[in-house]
Amino acid sequence: MPDFFVKVPDLMPNAAARRLRAGRISLPALLLCLSLPALAQAPMQSGSVATPTAPVQIPQPQIDASTYQGSVASRQVTPGVLQLSLSDAIQRGLHYNLGLILTSQNVKTAGASRLEELQSLLPTATAKVTEADQESDLQAEGLRIPGFPAIIGPYGYTDIRGSLNWTLLNLSALQNYLASKNDFRAANLSVQDARDMVVLTVGNAYLTVIADAARIQSAQAQVDTSKVSLDQAVENHKAGVAPLLDELRARVDYQTQEQSLIAAKDAWAKDKIALARAIGLSLEQHFALSDTEPYAPLDHLNPDQAVQQALANRQDLKALEQQVAAAKRARRAATYERLPTVSFSGDYGDIGINPSDSHGTGDAVGSLDVPLFEEGKLRGDARQAQAQLDEETARLSDMRGQIAADVRDSILDIQAAEKSVDVARSNVQLAGEALSEAQQRYKAGVSDNLAVSQAQQAVAQANEQYVAALYQHNMAKLSLARALGIAQSGYKVYLGGK
Repeated sequence: MPDFFVKVPDLMPNAAARRLRAGRISLPALLLCLSLPALAQAPMQSGSVATPTAPVQIPQPQIDASTYQGSVASRQVTPGVLQLSLSDAIQRGLHYNLGLILTSQNVKTAGASRLEELQSLLPTATAKVTEADQESDLQAEGLRIPGFPAIIGPYGYTDIRGSLNWTLLNLSALQNYLASKNDFRAANLSVQDARDMVVLTVGNAYLTVIADAARIQSAQAQVDTSKVSLDQAVENHKAGVAPLLDELRARVDYQTQEQSLIAAKDAWAKDKIALARAIGLSLEQHFALSDTEPYAPLDHLNPDQAVQQALANRQDLKALEQQVAAAKRARRAATYERLPTVSFSGDYGDIGINPSDSHGTGDAVGSLDVPLFEEGKLRGDARQAQAQLDEETARLSDMRGQIAADVRDSILDIQAAEKSVDVARSNVQLAGEALSEAQQRYKAGVSDNLAVSQAQQAVAQANEQYVAALYQHNMAKLSLARALGIAQSGYKVYLGGK
């Protein structure tokens, strides 16, 4: 059958057109190319233009407060007993604490999202090498032409091509990228706030162990005092100057104090484990606290000035302000979806029967896309973005109020704890004097040991109140440093009472 040759218009944007622009093609091959839409449209997919993107609000993952009690434990164990100061504990916490580590990972996630949004504004270049070798049944494709063969081929071509896509103007995508930058800044500020949370968590754990050690010391003193009273009651009973009831009462008091000592040691051991978990210390590591954090009053506190200082320093507030800015960008991006976008796509390469017999061909397409009938999507995106903005704005307003409340609450707690420390110290002294008086009266035989038992209970209660007041005072000062946003840099100053 003779070959027929035809010319193909230059506007034909497919692989067959490139081959035909490079030379001529036989009619059966032309019919085959026209009957294979997937093959004909493949090059156009690499040069497709971008469409307007929906507004993207990158969420900031919330870190639960309990995660700050965990850590990535260090496997290193120091021989002997490690002397651990408060500063050492905080530095370890800033390195190993789980809450800080997870918050730091959020920065990487926000940075990756920012890069993804940036890519929508940058050109995309790809390279592709195609080697085709095919044989087709024209009758299966619906071409039943008398005189034409049913099977054609094998035939093929080689195409080496590079493509470029670039959105030249897309204001919606630009606003989404700027929103992602705000989210990235918010993630970095959240890390700074997380460091203050680590200081608060580790400081609380450290002060708790100090309080536990004071309770053990107090309980041991009560055990020793009860043992003296028990021995005296036993001797008096043997001498016949005291009834058996006195001995039984003294023995019950002694065993009760022993139980309190056992409970105090158990709490101390478990709180040491909690401290080790918060700072990443191996649980096999033996350590002792080298700081005692004695009572130091904190004077000259002005609530109004403290609130202003907190509003200027709190990193979580600044992070939320960045999230509000990101929400505003996202709302603007939703509005800009209604605007036209300008994009460019093109490709260039060699196509032919083989690389030695090929010709250079290329396409260049510029497009202007205008949304005409997408009102449902556009309004939906706008309302969703506005709802997100309203939510973030409300959270920002609430956080400002909460920061002011935290500062004022901490100052009130400090003032109340200072008074409690003074009262508890006086109670310890008075209870000790009452115990001594009761012991002397019992020793002189002018009273039974009921007064001694009651005095011992009063001493134990007074010591517990004193330990609790000291802990509450130090924690109130540390909480104030956290509320002011300067826990990491100012914990030494505030615990020192300056």
